[in-house]
Amino acid sequence: MADAPDKESKTEEATEKKVRDSVDKGQVPHSREAATFASMLAILIAVVFLLSDNVVQLRFTLEGFIDHPESILLANGADATAILMVVFLEGAKVVAPIVVVFMVAGIAGSALQNQPQFVVDRIEPKLERISITKGWSRIFGLQGQVEFLKSLFKLSTVAVAGYIALGGSYRDILNALFMEPSALPQLMQDLSVRFLSAVVAATAVLVGADLAWSHFSWRRDLRMTKQEVKDEHKQMEGDPLVKMRLRSLQRDRSRRRMMAAVPKATLIVANPTHYSVALRYVREEGGAPVVVAKGKDLIALKIRMIAEENGIPVYEDRSLARSLYASVEVDKMIPPEFYKAVAGIILFLAQRGQQARPGHSRT
Repeated sequence: MADAPDKESKTEEATEKKVRDSVDKGQVPHSREAATFASMLAILIAVVFLLSDNVVQLRFTLEGFIDHPESILLANGADATAILMVVFLEGAKVVAPIVVVFMVAGIAGSALQNQPQFVVDRIEPKLERISITKGWSRIFGLQGQVEFLKSLFKLSTVAVAGYIALGGSYRDILNALFMEPSALPQLMQDLSVRFLSAVVAATAVLVGADLAWSHFSWRRDLRMTKQEVKDEHKQMEGDPLVKMRLRSLQRDRSRRRMMAAVPKATLIVANPTHYSVALRYVREEGGAPVVVAKGKDLIALKIRMIAEENGIPVYEDRSLARSLYASVEVDKMIPPEFYKAVAGIILFLAQRGQQARPGHSRT
């Protein structure tokens, strides 16, 4: 079995097909730091907007049990169940919004990077995933080194953020020993918001760098050798003989469809035997005359034969027939430069009326 091409030989950028196949297999650029950033942001949102009021409400509920225990009925198991249900519901009011924020942040952290899709290949068991060699290369390879540096940066970020956020608050922390217990939650919230804000800001910088690196690394891994590009090009192009056969069939179908439209024409402009162009012009339909069929040599003769069978006038004009054949596609209106010449022919045939006959020659 031939060895896989080394990275040095992969000098060509991935083709659209290679990129599309990679995306279909779920192999897309993904930043792990984006999930970390989403989690930290969710914690910050919960602390600022949700935690304080909900905890206060829970405190009031629990104070009722502690300050007035005589009001609690515990005559039987039903009473105990009722009390536990009250505590559970009050705790759920605190926890549920926070869980929702975490769920939304986690989903957004992944969905905003790549379109969600279900890929069986990602969960299919593979021996290479438990390979010691590949595991060693993942840990000590370039990717492992990058992950180590990112982890080191995150640890440094948390340490620096903690120092910046809490370094100037050490007096407040010391004074907390002498504060009223009711004031402690507000102090803890303020310190938490400072710390989390610094961490989120620093993590945002890391996420930006990690997103750029993940896209660069993904594109680098998708690079192809020149031979792979050639092989894929041949595969996309297909067998030349098959392509020739398909083109021939397409031409035959187009020719039959064109011949079927000849009886709808109102006149034929011909170059006696070499060129024939079938035009349709009906005033009620509006627009300029339309070329419904055209051909040369044998096809031109076939068009004239069908025209004669259907009583369609044939007007012979060598230069006009050649120009129309070269300039106008089938099912297209003639361009303005042919209006005067074709209008003259239509007027001539209208003046002849029933006396117009196929084969009239222009002198």
